[in-house]
Amino acid sequence: MMNQRLRRSRLFKFAFGLLAGAALLVACSPMPRTQSQAETVPSTAAAVAAPAAPAPRLGTQWGEGRESNTRSVQVQRYTPDQPDEVASIGYNDAASVRRGVGANPERRLNLQLAQGDVEWSVIDESGRAIPLQRARRGTGGDESFRLAGAEGARYTLRFRNLSDRSYEVIATVDGLDVLNGKPGSLRNGGYVLRPLQVLDIEGFRKSQSEVAAFRFATPGRAYAANTEAGDARNIGILGAALFEIAQPDAPRRPRRGPDAAQPNAFPADGATGYAPPPRYAK
Repeated sequence: MMNQRLRRSRLFKFAFGLLAGAALLVACSPMPRTQSQAETVPSTAAAVAAPAAPAPRLGTQWGEGRESNTRSVQVQRYTPDQPDEVASIGYNDAASVRRGVGANPERRLNLQLAQGDVEWSVIDESGRAIPLQRARRGTGGDESFRLAGAEGARYTLRFRNLSDRSYEVIATVDGLDVLNGKPGSLRNGGYVLRPLQVLDIEGFRKSQSEVAAFRFATPGRAYAANTEAGDARNIGILGAALFEIAQPDAPRRPRRGPDAAQPNAFPADGATGYAPPPRYAK
């Protein structure tokens, strides 16, 4: 009996810190973003652990109410138990991030997910992307990105779909699902991201028409430290998982594989102008 209890306890602790989901989906806005209504999905799938981060000096508070309308939809994942992408971003106060990334770290304004189909960025109150800084290589050889937040500042998780595929986006903040406030799990549903649309997740969902804004706060004020489902050990991590979902009357396209032809580093000598955004072939 004691061994059985011990196994259950370990299984619970493993599942508790995993990535995220919920049973709601929000319809996204076409680029550029416009106000839209949200969509919901039933639960499925499994969970994945987030990488370790420096001791948090910053968490995310349950902020003021912001209008965000939703509606429920039924979608089908092509691979219910296998996401197309799982990613995470660590965050902390500026001094802690500097210590973690070292001098002159690589900086990005977004992460490329699902073979470049989707851009993930964290947006500040001015509508600008907060720079992501690559952390030093850890003892296990892992690399990850950090962002520096400021206590009291509001932020938004933004997902921009550059493709003609549709995705279900499951997001977590401090190990909690942004839709249901429970420990993150890929078994839950997420927000729907349609082709060439932008999804802004502005807070923890309170109802079909309102979210509680994401605001950086001290760990003691973080939502994860002040709700029964939360775990203070998960404070300081943002998680995202993407599942490609079926579109009506559109069969799934195969993923792009390597080209057998020899690569050419300069295929169009003499070309001028700036690089246009990608436009993926059907």
